[in-house]
Amino acid sequence: MVAATRLHGLYAVTDEALDGGLIAAAAEALAAGVRILQYRDKSDDSQRRKMEAIVLRALSRRHDALLIVNDDPALAQAVEADGVHLGRDDTDIAEARRLLGPRAIIGVSCYDSLELGRSAAAAGADYIAFGSVYPSPTKPDAVYAPLGLLTAAKRELGIPVCAIGGINPDNAGPVLAAGADMLAVISGIFSAPDIEQAVRAFPLFR
Repeated sequence: MVAATRLHGLYAVTDEALDGGLIAAAAEALAAGVRILQYRDKSDDSQRRKMEAIVLRALSRRHDALLIVNDDPALAQAVEADGVHLGRDDTDIAEARRLLGPRAIIGVSCYDSLELGRSAAAAGADYIAFGSVYPSPTKPDAVYAPLGLLTAAKRELGIPVCAIGGINPDNAGPVLAAGADMLAVISGIFSAPDIEQAVRAFPLFR
């Protein structure tokens, strides 16, 4: 299991809307101080996805950052990523662990459900994610996860807690105060006109 001390801070999730600019944008975010990067691409272009993931793996190593692959344990294994993030309809934790090994990071989306968090923790997840904590421009129909859920999960489950959904430098403070170890951010970083400035504006860097 990964040391929990690495599972904290700003967790940048790549934006599929970046298209050809994804690599450059990720490189800028990592150079600005992001230490956890999730590669998220739901397309079926397996060749491009693998090529991008390989480049992102090299970039993350250069900046001593973790690379997490969204939804695809096989791709995570192929590019030697640090781990995988699983959603409700993805591979189960046991299968991901079997494929990736005991040192891999396995994160699980728990949406607005503490019960899902309990199940994920019991099954060996390294961290759990709740959201959307604020209205999300990326997922406008996402369920709402109250900040009190982060506090309850942190108090009860004893593993790192990630918050996602509509988080930006102006509203991040209450999320951290509620107990979030990681702030997962998509548009708050990758839709910004200046990615470096956006990263450094988060309370984690003040």
